[in-house]
Amino acid sequence: MKKKIALALSLLFPLPAFSSLTITTTNNGSDLANALQGAGVTISNVALQGAQTQQGFFSGGLSAGIGFESGIILTTGDANSAVGPNTNSNSTTTDSGSDTDLGALINATVLDANVLEFDFQSDSGNISFNYVFASEEYNEFVNSNFNDVFGFFLDGVNIALIPGTSAPVSINNVNLDVNSIFYQNNENAFFNVQYDGFTTVLNASFSGLSNGNHHIKLAIADATDSALDSAVFLQAESFSSSTVPLPPAIWLFGSVLAGFGLIKPRKNYLNKI
Repeated sequence: MKKKIALALSLLFPLPAFSSLTITTTNNGSDLANALQGAGVTISNVALQGAQTQQGFFSGGLSAGIGFESGIILTTGDANSAVGPNTNSNSTTTDSGSDTDLGALINATVLDANVLEFDFQSDSGNISFNYVFASEEYNEFVNSNFNDVFGFFLDGVNIALIPGTSAPVSINNVNLDVNSIFYQNNENAFFNVQYDGFTTVLNASFSGLSNGNHHIKLAIADATDSALDSAVFLQAESFSSSTVPLPPAIWLFGSVLAGFGLIKPRKNYLNKI
């Protein structure tokens, strides 16, 4: 019966040919910010906190299953390790320091912080951009203290929120059991990225900005310890004064198969260190 279901689904949803991401690391914050810049915004005063290979550019995101083709990646480890398939658990200590804003979001110590921040002006008073959060902390450490977190702080206020809520996006707030409509399980290595799970493409936006300069801080960090890495992918040229449409959901086929039990998740019993 399952074989018949799989055949029918493959006709309705042709399976995409997933291939690997391409990552190019950089420690040039201005280049990263310029890659994000879209229509209707100007950027200045860029600052970057991160180790040499902690952040960079990526391409091949659509074929790998991320949901958009290219952009920048910020990680709590080595950005090169984002490339799939998901065959091991990445755990890199970067000694890049902490971040008080992220620590306040989850009331915990954060480590290996990666922060890109800059001033900007919007010609419409609006700002919007698209992103995906991914982590090796899935699914074993959901509802634990190892709650890797990120935030997009607009003039000090986090706008990286679960749609329709005031809750920040983190592994405890988006997973197989909570807000699962926004979650993609990759423990079965269906998607060709190394992380055990990641969100669907989400949008961060704000309307009604006053004239003049505003400040955005894009930050991600490990929580409690440095073991197991997380990342945030940001779509190229989506930081703009108008909303860039969300890309097609090419991951739908995998979700449907998982729902029918046709993809079996693997178990990972890695101990935290």
